[in-house]
Amino acid sequence: MALKAGAKTLRIPRVTRPPKLSDYLTGIPREAETVVTDFRQFMPGDGSPATQPTTAYLSYDDSNLYVGFYCKDDPKLIRARVAKREQIMSDDRFNVCLDTFHDHRHMYWFDINPYGVQADGNVTDGVEDDPSWDTLWHTQARITDDGYAGLVTIPFKSIRFPGDGEQTWGIILGRWIMRNNEYALWPEVSRKRPGFVQQGGDLEGIQDISPGRNLQLIPYGMFSSSRYLDNAEPRFVKENTGRVGMDAKMVLKDAFTLDVALNPDFSQVESDEPQVTVNQRFEVVYPEKRPFFMENAGYFKTPEKLFFSRRIIDPRFGGRLTGKVGRWAIGALVADDRGAGELLAKDDSLFGRQSIDGVFRVQREFFRNSNAAVMATSEDFGPTHNRVLSFDTRLQLLRNWVLSGQAMSSDTRLRDGTQLDGPAYFLDWKHEGKHFISETTYIDRSPNFRANLGYFERVDIREAAHTIGYKWRPESPWLTSFGPLLKGGVNYNRAGQMQDWFINPEFAIELTRMTEINVERREAFELFNNYGFRHYHNAIEATTEWTKWLAFEGGFTNGRAINYYPGSGQAPFLGSMREIAAGLTLRPTPKLRLDERYVFSGLKTGNYSLVGGDVPSGTGIFSNHIARSKVNYQFNREASLRFIVDYNSVLPNSNLVSLDKTKHIGLDALFTYMLNPGTALHVGYTDLYDNLLLDPRVSPVLKRTAFPDLNTGRQVFVKLSYLLRF
Repeated sequence: MALKAGAKTLRIPRVTRPPKLSDYLTGIPREAETVVTDFRQFMPGDGSPATQPTTAYLSYDDSNLYVGFYCKDDPKLIRARVAKREQIMSDDRFNVCLDTFHDHRHMYWFDINPYGVQADGNVTDGVEDDPSWDTLWHTQARITDDGYAGLVTIPFKSIRFPGDGEQTWGIILGRWIMRNNEYALWPEVSRKRPGFVQQGGDLEGIQDISPGRNLQLIPYGMFSSSRYLDNAEPRFVKENTGRVGMDAKMVLKDAFTLDVALNPDFSQVESDEPQVTVNQRFEVVYPEKRPFFMENAGYFKTPEKLFFSRRIIDPRFGGRLTGKVGRWAIGALVADDRGAGELLAKDDSLFGRQSIDGVFRVQREFFRNSNAAVMATSEDFGPTHNRVLSFDTRLQLLRNWVLSGQAMSSDTRLRDGTQLDGPAYFLDWKHEGKHFISETTYIDRSPNFRANLGYFERVDIREAAHTIGYKWRPESPWLTSFGPLLKGGVNYNRAGQMQDWFINPEFAIELTRMTEINVERREAFELFNNYGFRHYHNAIEATTEWTKWLAFEGGFTNGRAINYYPGSGQAPFLGSMREIAAGLTLRPTPKLRLDERYVFSGLKTGNYSLVGGDVPSGTGIFSNHIARSKVNYQFNREASLRFIVDYNSVLPNSNLVSLDKTKHIGLDALFTYMLNPGTALHVGYTDLYDNLLLDPRVSPVLKRTAFPDLNTGRQVFVKLSYLLRF
């Protein structure tokens, strides 16, 4: 059954035989499948027909939803690789988005590339997409003489939906053509209208289905053999450790998911991407990569980051309840964290004790795309505690205008018995349309506000900021958008003293073939340690994947920056800064990927630097070099082998900056066999070298040398997990 042009309702049939990929290679629908062909561009064009013909075929049976598709294209131009699960965001791909509760706000999304590699996640209108959600589903795909075909099979027990006899879901079908920066959708979705999910079509005809009992058990075991340098002693330690545990998932009332982790392994298999951590005023944030915290993380997201899961380091037990009933969404998490006590000195009275951490949030949705929520977080560790109560809301008031706000209050008791209590507030008024961009933000945090489980750079601020911009979107075969953006803001403390101001004009150009160029100038004032500094920078950044086998990203920044960690007896001062970042990705074959990345950050004195003593302009303060080489070979969709070589050096002038001279080399090898998100085998090896000398005959026993030739850590590990589904 084919749809009429402009239709927004699909009624799909129940089939008696599950489809196969070969059924779609002829382009002829089988049985009475619903056929969708009218795909329209969401970008770069808005409502224009897709540049390549696309056909989707939909049906279902007692256990699964089926979406077959055929994407016409020149096989030589298709961008696709045999990659790890989730690592297909720069590939051509077909996707299915399902709003199973038909609330016009939340969707599951399922992506498949021309080799059948999967990616999945959640999208919520007004909130950043969440790719951390994983589930078990099935894909087949093949590149053909005139494009590629595929089949998506989504088991009903892998998703949540109401227990109604007849279902009505929201649905959006999409196709990415990356060389054109093109995303084409059915039904037509426009940036002229608010939201994404709320513009979806209606999926009807699914009757008498159930997710079943849906009990999942994922037992795991890990063994490691390691040798490492204990800097506290200092001495070398050898350890052979084994650890077993289990993650359990149960579906309650078809809508709630209960996750229980017993002695979970919250170590991460994949290493963090290198970042500059030298001369940073505020804490550097690394993204969460541990599956327990990544899944359903959207239930705990608020305008201010009230819950930052990396604060929970090493739990012995973790439990999480998430789900949705009607317009109510509930999330609760509890964990006991051994990491709180492990970070303390061994002679500390709280060493070895664990903290009890809890997070709870309940949200009510109303109107088309608005909500209000209450959230509470709690951390108890020995005699100390921190509790935060929060109310947040999101109101879609006018066409493409959204008002978001959050009010928080904290109660904290320190180890010495001191009580700290204080509020914090956040307000945001935002418009984001096809051309015009505007956002006004106000942040107010009292000096005594604390959120131990969250991430806040600092308190005692009253900050107002505004962003305004415009994008022209010409109908051009190579230019997709261009336009200016202006940011500015000012920040005072509660005593009325100005702490910061900045003004930041930018200009961006977006071209086809995933190419972007951005230039900016920033002028700023910053109060640091009661010293006021005027500083600035100029920057240019560019990214491109002009060809399907080569990707490049690079940036250059220069200007004036503050030396936040001056040498002994000196005050902070301004220096001449320079930063360079470059990344190169080569894909000589669909299975082989080579990544090279280099980052440089440096600071020198200038004739304006107020440095004590006779220090000439141009004297080096520090330089930081970071390099990473990464090779990944994907044998097939399940098995991969990758190698990483890391280098990081900090070369300081000890008279001008309080930094140690460090040189570090890391070697990392990992074999992964992942059958699905719960069943995986990892075999890894790491080897670390630092510029240290360990000699118990002299004092200090541990001292810095010129070369990173001391092996400070070596580990071999094996980790196996297996998904049992009932």
